[in-house]
Amino acid sequence: MRTRPYHHGDLRAALLTRAERTLGEKGPGALSLRELAREIGVSPAAPSRHFRSKQALLDALALEGFGRLATGLIEAHDAAGDAFAERVLAVTRAYLDFAVANAALLDLMYSVKHDPAASEELIDAGQRVGSLAAALIREGQRQGAVREGPLEEIGLPVMATLHGFAVLAASGTLPADSVEQGMRDTVAFVLRGCAP
Repeated sequence: MRTRPYHHGDLRAALLTRAERTLGEKGPGALSLRELAREIGVSPAAPSRHFRSKQALLDALALEGFGRLATGLIEAHDAAGDAFAERVLAVTRAYLDFAVANAALLDLMYSVKHDPAASEELIDAGQRVGSLAAALIREGQRQGAVREGPLEEIGLPVMATLHGFAVLAASGTLPADSVEQGMRDTVAFVLRGCAP
């Protein structure tokens, strides 16, 4: 029987990369630390140095996803023009692109974040993405493009609408050739809904 080596250059990163691919291809049920170790070519015990359980691996994937999503949203926001409508469109496009490219990861991110056993770190990561949306709404209020009022009352319908559209696009429910126009129509609807 051939034994596999325990050490790997960056096992944690390799496990996360392979796990994300498996998640996208087969779903979270197909993830197994033992199987990932076999695929990477390390001993079955090696992953336990980085992840105590499959749930710890899923949590780490969700954290990575929230980090990448936040980075993409910030970059889109900063690259857009100063007008609120331009920024909403740019941020929505970045969110949509992430959702379509990472549908299974996005689903995992939001499911584990709301798990009663979710870690503080995971909850904070999800809230950071929400705080970016809240900051965008505040910008709109300062510019006079968004009506005055509590952020929760204005932001929740905005975020729910845009997230819902992204999920529909990522799931393939919408025909691919209608996604761009659908996104523009959804953003226009949101802008009208939160206008003064």
